[in-house]
Amino acid sequence: MKSDLQLNFGYLFEQDLIEEIAQIGIPKKFFADTTIIELGDFIKSMPLLISGAIKILREDENGDELVLYYLEKGDTCAMTLSCCMGQTKSKIRAVAETDVELILLPKEKMTDWLSTYKTWQSFILQSYHNRVEELLQAVDTIAFLKMDERIFKYLKDKAMVNNNDELATTHKHIAEDLHTSRVVVSRLLKKLENEHKIKLFRNSIRVLEL
Repeated sequence: MKSDLQLNFGYLFEQDLIEEIAQIGIPKKFFADTTIIELGDFIKSMPLLISGAIKILREDENGDELVLYYLEKGDTCAMTLSCCMGQTKSKIRAVAETDVELILLPKEKMTDWLSTYKTWQSFILQSYHNRVEELLQAVDTIAFLKMDERIFKYLKDKAMVNNNDELATTHKHIAEDLHTSRVVVSRLLKKLENEHKIKLFRNSIRVLEL
């Protein structure tokens, strides 16, 4: 675990903090499509992402989901930190986009390290900033982009976090992530293919413009 920490966070954290995380952190692995954090959970620990990607979603009162953003290696979830510090229930669902390795840190240490390690303080503040930027992008996407542009952005983002331009996904799954209908998604995917931005296959989609 220490070597993974050094590789992913050594450039961010001082050695004493790396050592402390290695001592108290709990390594966990999750397979793709596994729910890591559920809506309504009380959060008792904060994740540091070592490998893979995590999809962060919101859910409306009807149970329909909307993808907000992705976390990649070297990231943490600022919303998780907020829930830990405020002792409130999770307002998001976190799902493994790919196979994921992470380290769970006890919530008691999060606030302690804010005063002990300047690098930790900078990391947390930067994480908040990054997540706010991503939330603003999500709002802008919903408010200002046409649905075909939203679908294309979704596919490009998904391809980048998977490090693969060919995505094993379905029209139904895309519709669920974007909170729209499968019929609309199918029609607009065909439009994007005609524009030579994607290539449709039976059980996958290749993104041609990244």
